[in-house]
Amino acid sequence: MKSFYFTFILIFSGIMAFGQNNSTSDSLNIRKIYDMSLLNGKSYEWLDHLSNEIGGRLSGSFSAQQAVEYTKVELEKLGLDKVWLQPVMVPKWTRGEREFAYVQTAPGVTRNVNITALGGSIATPAGGTKAKVIEVQGLEQLKEYGREQIEGKIVFYNRPMRADHIQTFEAYGGCVDQRYSGAEEAAKYGAVGVIVRSMNLRMDDFPHTGAMSYGDTPKDKRIPAAAISTNDAQYLSGILKVQKDLELYFKMSCELHEDVESYNVIGEITGSEQPKEIMVVGGHLDSWDLGDGAHDDGAGVVQSMEVLRLFKEIGYKPKKTLRVVLFMNEENGLRGGNKYAEVAKSKNENHVFALESDAGGFTPRGFSFMATDAQFDKVLAWKNLFKPYLVHYFEQGGSGADIGPLEGGNTVLAGLRPDSQRYFDYHHAANDTFDKVNKRELELGAATMASLVYLVDKYGFNNISKETTEILD
Repeated sequence: MKSFYFTFILIFSGIMAFGQNNSTSDSLNIRKIYDMSLLNGKSYEWLDHLSNEIGGRLSGSFSAQQAVEYTKVELEKLGLDKVWLQPVMVPKWTRGEREFAYVQTAPGVTRNVNITALGGSIATPAGGTKAKVIEVQGLEQLKEYGREQIEGKIVFYNRPMRADHIQTFEAYGGCVDQRYSGAEEAAKYGAVGVIVRSMNLRMDDFPHTGAMSYGDTPKDKRIPAAAISTNDAQYLSGILKVQKDLELYFKMSCELHEDVESYNVIGEITGSEQPKEIMVVGGHLDSWDLGDGAHDDGAGVVQSMEVLRLFKEIGYKPKKTLRVVLFMNEENGLRGGNKYAEVAKSKNENHVFALESDAGGFTPRGFSFMATDAQFDKVLAWKNLFKPYLVHYFEQGGSGADIGPLEGGNTVLAGLRPDSQRYFDYHHAANDTFDKVNKRELELGAATMASLVYLVDKYGFNNISKETTEILD
């Protein structure tokens, strides 16, 4: 019996020593990743070109095609095993001339307000739309007013993002329905247009665009939809309290065209041991057209590209196949993400992990995961390796829109979670520009992504091996 216990202790000590040695090795490799990104990074240079040489990359536009061509060439320069374009049909919507709007408080007395068309909106009539305004706090209030009070008016949705949410994406989710479905619902009551308070926690003069939908609304019943800056939303709401019969005028010339062909850009390092097990890192290549899409989602694009470059630079050959996927058309259709998942399913590909960066290029705080409890427990075992980099946030729930269609089976999905407090200051607005991205924060995010991918590649999401379990039993 003593001999048995002595043998058990030796075996268990060996397992513990193996784990400690692995931990030391992992710490050193992760340090190499961070050093390479911070001292010899490429992500900021790539973002500079995407933002300042190409600019806003609206799905279906010439600049979006330029971004496809540029990133494909840059991936080819990395010496990957394979780089290719995956065709996908995407919607094409153009903004037209700059939008114009004013509030008329008396005959000949007007004040201009800052608006921007929502993505997918129809244009106003050539001479613009002018009508009285009715303010509501959300879709549910339309029923309270009914057709009698809404018909012939412009509906002004003015529910703000809640500033008491620490997780700003929760604040965004709490009011984005009025932007997406506001025109569809207001049209049912005879409204002639909608103006939506920008999804922004800050008070400023930048209107924030974003996707909207008419649902099943017949084309001849559709009404124009625009976002108004938070400062002007406050002004409009305040003056409506004392002058309910004021009129608002706005003019837009946007247009929805036939779908056009675009591409997902994909690069691959083939796995050295399990090539049929696929890991994905990605962000979306398209952006809105008001700024240059530096945070949303140029940052995610270049961080994802950088993951593969960092592996090449430090000489790490992944066991599993590692792909970078630069998705097209996340902003107004999700066609790229759906197409990638559709092709993967048709080829019966085995995706074991997917990581997306689409929350801005700010300081990384950690990750959110869509995983089983057992898989998430494995992730938590790696948490201490990230503490030296002040990365502490590891939570269940949420990943990314473009990798969402890969959900199912044993695939673990994850999203990089940077500090989000400033994200909605820039999201979908003209001030989402390269100068708003901090080089060091961007590079830290790329290294954090690469470190997680390294750990997933090395250990996977299986529990203790059968052999080890039998020894311990």
